[in-house]
Formats: sequence, C-alpha cells, structure tokens
Amino acid sequence: MTETIQTAMDRLMTISVEPQDYVAEDGLLYCGSCKTPKEAFFPNGKKLFGRDRHPAECRCRQATREKQEKEERARLHYEKVQRLKLQGFTDWAMQHWTFANDHGQNPQMQLAQRYVAHWPEMREKNVGLLLWGGVGTGKSFMAGCIANALMEQEVAVCMTNFVRIMNELNNAFSGRNEVVDRLCGYPLLVIDDFGMERGTEYALEQIYNIIDSRYRSRKPLIVTTNLTLTELKNPQDTAHARIYDRLLELCTPIACTGPSMRKDIGQAKLNLLKTLLPEWEERN
Repeated sequence: MTETIQTAMDRLMTISVEPQDYVAEDGLLYCGSCKTPKEAFFPNGKKLFGRDRHPAECRCRQATREKQEKEERARLHYEKVQRLKLQGFTDWAMQHWTFANDHGQNPQMQLAQRYVAHWPEMREKNVGLLLWGGVGTGKSFMAGCIANALMEQEVAVCMTNFVRIMNELNNAFSGRNEVVDRLCGYPLLVIDDFGMERGTEYALEQIYNIIDSRYRSRKPLIVTTNLTLTELKNPQDTAHARIYDRLLELCTPIACTGPSMRKDIGQAKLNLLKTLLPEWEERN
C-alpha cells in the first residue's frame, strides 16, 4: 500500500523539464521562457514523503491552461445554447430573430432589450408581456429577440403557438398533463400568434388550462397577438373572457405600432428585382 502511495506521489511531483529551464540561486527550477518558478518549497520547511518542494505553474504554463479553460468554457456554452435553441424553437428561422438583426424601425425594441437586461427581476416578479398590434409590426420578431438573448445567457425558453400545442396535446401518449408540465417547466414561455387558432369549445378549454397553469407556476409568459386591446378587454363570450382575463393578469400589454416589416421586406425584394432585371420593370 505504501509503495502505491509513493508511486502516486512521485507521479504528482514530477515536473516537465525543458532544455532551456534552469535552477536559480534559490535552488528551485525555473522556466527558461517566462523566467518564473516551476516548483515551490513547502511552507515552514515542511516535507512530504521526503520532499521539500512541489510543482508550481510558471506564467506561460498558467497562461496556456487559462486559454484552454476559456476555450473549453466557450465550447460548452456554445453547445448548450445550440441545444436550447434546437429544443426551444419550433422554426429554425427563429434562431436569426436577434437584436443584432433588428432593422431599427420598431420603437418598442428598446423595451425588449431592457426586459432581457432585467431578466432576473422579471423572472422573480413574474412579469410577462402581451405584444399586440397589426400584422407585420414585428411582434413575433421582438419576442424572438428576447428568446434568443436569454438563450445566449443559457436560460431555457420555449417559443411556440397554440396550434402546435394542440397537436401535442392530441398526440400525447403519456397524457396531456406531461405536455402542460413541460411547458410550465421553462423559465420563459413565448406563445406566438395567439387568437389565430380555431375557437372550438375544446380548444378554448385547453388554451385556458395552459395559460392558467402558467399563471399558477409563477413563471413569465410572453404572448403575441393580432387582437386589439379593445377586443381583449371586451370578450365575445364567457369562454374567451376567462382566457383574456387571465392573460391580462399575467402579461403587461405593449402596443407594437411600427411600420409593417413584411411590406418593407416585400418592397426591398421588388427594388432588387428592378435593379437586376430592368427589362422586367419596363414591361410592368
């Protein structure tokens, strides 16, 4: 047993010696490159297994180790973020909905950036957002920017819509509660295009269950919708009233009033076509 411990100690105490290394006046081995010690004495003249010194990191070895550790942390971070985006987005295009790709025309985007900057407080106080406005005003893009920014901080986010959720519920072999529990497990849930799904009695009940379960989980919810605030505050019937009341209790309404991104994109494509194919413009 003693021999095994001794062998292990010898291995731990072994120092890699390079040709340019040297022993200084203090009797310690120094690195020939950075001129700093590669070993150090035990304190107070103590010895361990007959040795009065132990290996130490010279500056260049420390720099190499720190660089490797930084690269490893960056690799692990990148892999985790990619997993979060793969699991959290229902459309790969959403991965490109980022603040860096914002065209700067949405006046509410600064609010989205502040939401991310104050995420710990938003999470603690269960602050959600209801992004409402006309078609093409950047509501979904804004929500995607928040989701991507938080995923970059290694926060798990799910961005989906009720059509997909309903499909999951209908196809759930292990029970609908598992679907609801999974959605409530995310620190942030984003439901896109609320109000576009079919309003059957069954669907409305499931929508209420999802929103109510999220409310009871005390975790933030972000919802985008083409419905107006007037429509949300004046529901057409009791079933919608239950949903809208819970939604407005959970989420702070934010009006998205910027110019239509879809029209801008369409106009940009048309301008490009005119530039590349001038004969097409002449005929049209």
